[in-house]
Amino acid sequence: MKKLLISTILFFAGALLLSGCSIYEGYTGSEGEMLKQYLEPSALKKLVDGPRKDIWIVDVRPASAFKKAHIPTAKNFPSSEIMDRLAELPKTQYLIMTCETGGRAQIVIKKLEKAGYTRFMNWGANSRYFKVYGSVSDKQDGGESND
Repeated sequence: MKKLLISTILFFAGALLLSGCSIYEGYTGSEGEMLKQYLEPSALKKLVDGPRKDIWIVDVRPASAFKKAHIPTAKNFPSSEIMDRLAELPKTQYLIMTCETGGRAQIVIKKLEKAGYTRFMNWGANSRYFKVYGSVSDKQDGGESND
């Protein structure tokens, strides 16, 4: 019975990882609820095509991964650096956080919450966007690596 339970849990965890879904997808801060309108890739694409100055897409993957592929208009604040760069990240800015699976973004979000940030949403895996609209590299758009 125990083996069956463990196998079932592992199966569903694996399926979740392979689907690109994150259990944190859509998690928002207390003032981030309005960002949920951008949770679907098609809605984020509209934001990419018509950026708003008050909303940033923030990719928390390492700079090397960001340079290879990222969502257009995204800014790179690697998870290993972001807490040292809070001066570059205004608390008044709405932040759509993304990474490979959503897990790293959630770790960063928890740190930002402790630092007083409230206007954010975990968008989850950037591959959700890449699968539908592709990605850009720094060679294509000059990207904003911010490093």
